[in-house]
Amino acid sequence: MIVVMADDSYTPLLDIPALARRCGVRRVLLKAENERALGNFKSLGGAMAVERILQQRDWPNGGAARILCASDGNHGLAVAAAARRHGVAARVYLPANVERWRIERIERQHAEVILIEGTYDDAVVSAHAASGAGEGRLIADTSDDANDETVRSVMDGYLRVAREVAEQLQAANLSKPTHLFVQAGVGGFAAAMTIGLQDALAHDFQIVVVEPETAACVAAALAAGRAVQVEGNLVTCAEMLSCGRASAPALTTLLAHSAHSVLVDEEQLMTAPDMLKDEGIATTPSGAAGVAGLLKACRNPTLKNRCKLDEHASVLVFATEGRSQ
Repeated sequence: MIVVMADDSYTPLLDIPALARRCGVRRVLLKAENERALGNFKSLGGAMAVERILQQRDWPNGGAARILCASDGNHGLAVAAAARRHGVAARVYLPANVERWRIERIERQHAEVILIEGTYDDAVVSAHAASGAGEGRLIADTSDDANDETVRSVMDGYLRVAREVAEQLQAANLSKPTHLFVQAGVGGFAAAMTIGLQDALAHDFQIVVVEPETAACVAAALAAGRAVQVEGNLVTCAEMLSCGRASAPALTTLLAHSAHSVLVDEEQLMTAPDMLKDEGIATTPSGAAGVAGLLKACRNPTLKNRCKLDEHASVLVFATEGRSQ
């Protein structure tokens, strides 16, 4: 396995020949966001959005500054950490079934945690209601408004990942990837990578969004051409992807680039991090979902043909979070 850094502050870009051979493609590159500060890429988006909101200084009803957000875990951690750095109170709305260690990480950032019975989408509704009642400024990473400035600030933060990848590809003199397999909750990260990596990818690159079968809100939105609500309890071992409605700002980008969709089942989600562990990469079913999608597509002739995967393909994937500490 070859490790490309380009700069000591960057997360590694890993060239994994064993995975490429297993998939029958030329190359598989993995961006190790599990090594990012706070253990995931969300730290970049949350920090940028909080900083931009604080620059506005227009707090509701003239009251004390408070940041609000809804999360499955990682966005809430990022927002809480950024608020703490700036000396601002934070409140994070989480679905009640989130793992305890994720709650504790947020509480260690001195944030108030509100547990909501129901799904991530129910937490989103509660956070919006609190913001509407003047209880604080909302740092949302999803919206039905395609021009939502705060959501776009979050996505702008993610662009640092793309900039690092572009520099690392150039530093190692690697050919431009032909495929981007990227996991999606509401789609913000997938869209940001699509935007930020356009010049670093092959001209006719394929963007493939990977989701759990039980929470495939981006797939439903791509099929409908608009955000639609996915019903059900959204339960999946890939907890950070347990979302029932795609984000409109993300969807605009994914539709414009004719993104494909691959859905993976629970067994496939559980297998992918175990396989990456053999390469020394510690991640979770959420963090390895893009790899799970790549493996499924390469084993399925119909998907393989649809995604134009062959022995010439060079695929970029992401480990989007690390394991709990």
